[in-house]
Amino acid sequence: MTADALKRLSEEGVAIWLDDLSRERITSGNLAELIDHRYVTGVTTNPTIFQQAIGDGDDYADRLHDMALRGITVAEAVRMITAADVRDAADILRPVFDATDGEDGWVSIEVDPRLAHGTDATTAEARHLAWLIDRPNTLIKIPATRAGLPAITEVIATGISVNVTLIFSLDRYREVMDAYITGLEKAREKGLDLSRIHSVASFFVSRVDTEIDKRLDALGTAEAKALRGKAAVANARLAYQAYEEVFGSVDGAREPSARWNALDKAGPNKQRPLWASTGVKDPGHPDTHYVTALVAPGTVNTMPEATLRATADHGEITGNTVAGTYAQAGADLDAIKELGISYAGVVQLLETEGIEKFQQSWDGLLSAVRGPRARRGESPVRRAAGVDGRVTG
Repeated sequence: MTADALKRLSEEGVAIWLDDLSRERITSGNLAELIDHRYVTGVTTNPTIFQQAIGDGDDYADRLHDMALRGITVAEAVRMITAADVRDAADILRPVFDATDGEDGWVSIEVDPRLAHGTDATTAEARHLAWLIDRPNTLIKIPATRAGLPAITEVIATGISVNVTLIFSLDRYREVMDAYITGLEKAREKGLDLSRIHSVASFFVSRVDTEIDKRLDALGTAEAKALRGKAAVANARLAYQAYEEVFGSVDGAREPSARWNALDKAGPNKQRPLWASTGVKDPGHPDTHYVTALVAPGTVNTMPEATLRATADHGEITGNTVAGTYAQAGADLDAIKELGISYAGVVQLLETEGIEKFQQSWDGLLSAVRGPRARRGESPVRRAAGVDGRVTG
């Protein structure tokens, strides 16, 4: 594996983040190696990633056993061990954060997805995680649900940087940008330094193709087959167009909105689009499809390591592949709609399923934490505890 393609991708203005984290990555030096030699400048996590990390090895067993002896609840144990991993990763990435003046070097951690439909609870959880990790290069992930939008505004208004996750629709993405700017406006009223507040908007990619291609296959017509694998890239490219409409283009060809211009003197940071879910699930598509088709300046692509390695090995980075594509992207989505596939129905389903999947992963994460504790034996305090692990008597 060489790093030439990754170097070219970085030179095109795409920040390369790793969509994975574990204690083993931290202690083995693997994360540091990816930063030093594979152009990785950030890390994203989610409940599924931590579930796999904790369930697949013994790296956490001793720490979990000690927490069990102290009567720590399973839920709090999850917060503590995931926060510790994020804190250590943030320290490894701190030189990148300092060298880029805060543009990169970030590590993301997600709020408990069971709170996704509660604004106040999500806001409180975000504040707690920021306090618990206590690193300036931490992004708190908040899902872009209807309840999540005001939470994004309130968390940004307190000066906490946010990764807005689980964005599927263009309309919701515009609402996310609005929530971010509203948060910055409130932060300015409080006298906060806007240059220290950052955000990315995680626009999910591959899941769009998975759902729409399934519906195209069910139609089985030549027109339907010709549109396979086009929806996700079209959707993301139109999201980038929406980004330019609000924040302006990197080359200055498109002016930012009047509202963003009004904030500009306060030195705010643009909310960068982040391409998430970029691992290709359909073997009929190239394994670098959601990297090479979405090269645009001022973006982030967070990749599973398999996609990172595939890009380094045979990714063809030929320059900006988003500029000049908006008309075709719109035509592709229109053609899919004309076949009777509801765009609104698909993106709503994906948001609902996305929350449910992360909630299931969170439950699996709790089970993964219970496993090592049970194998090593619960403490007397733990045996006297209730369902959630709190002492009942």
